[in-house]
Order: sequence, then C-alpha cells, then structure tokens
Amino acid sequence: MNIDLRNRIISLVLFVVILVLAYLLYDSITTPYEKVKQQQALTEAVRNRMTNVRTALNRYKLANENKFPANLDSLMLFVRTDSATVAMSDSLFMENKPFVFNIDSLIFSPRDGSRFYYSLNDTIRPNIYLLKDINSKDVIGDTLRTTSLNAASWE
Repeated sequence: MNIDLRNRIISLVLFVVILVLAYLLYDSITTPYEKVKQQQALTEAVRNRMTNVRTALNRYKLANENKFPANLDSLMLFVRTDSATVAMSDSLFMENKPFVFNIDSLIFSPRDGSRFYYSLNDTIRPNIYLLKDINSKDVIGDTLRTTSLNAASWE
C-alpha cells in the first residue's frame, strides 16, 4: 500500500468521524431545545385555558347577581346553557394551536387532562375565588385577598 492510498483512506475515515460527531453535537443541542419549546407551548395553553375559565366565571358573575359559582360543574352548566355565551363562544374563548378549543374541556388542564382546582370564598364581599392548575404554580385569584380577584400569577 502506497502512502497516497493510505492518506486517502485515513482522510475518508476522519471525514466520516467528523460527520458523525457533528451530527451528535447538533442533536445534543436541538433535542433539549425542542423539549423546552414544547413545555413552553403547553404552559401557554394551560394559561390560555385558565384565562378562558376566568372569562366564564366573570360572565357567570354578571348573570347571577355578582356571585361566582359554587363549583366548576355549575360553571360548565352555565356555559353550556347560557345562550349569549354559547353564541359568542368563538370570540370569548381562545386556544393556542395545536390545541383546539372544546367547550367540554374548559375546566381541564391541557397538560395532563386533570381538573383545575377551584375554591370559592363567599363569606366576604365581594366573593373571591382561587383557580389553580395542580401541576404548576399558575393561579388566578386568591381566597384571602380581595385585591387578587381575577389576578393571574403570570400577568
């Protein structure tokens, strides 16, 4: 084997090794970034869904003498039966792509399908509530401070 042939073989092997290492480097950077982007999209979807629940809670309050519903099932019954809310549901409630808005999924987290936690404090005036995603630190409102009524933790 002459020196030129040996150098070509070594160069070819080194070129293949460099390509493999370049791919592994690219993959080690982009794969975690894609996971972060998916988590951010999911967090945004949860927050949008919670904002939709807040909108429905406020519509319920306006229609029911400034009182919030006792539980989320009462809210869902209102959302499904109130003619104005049903007619305006496309403009009232928003949803991020790829998630498609479904009125039946209003009180469920897009993260894992669990129900949002809802607690009402109707012993003080005005009534106040706490809406929480149990899988994150995202909350809307507070059951102790009236100044936190309708305030989202991310806004």
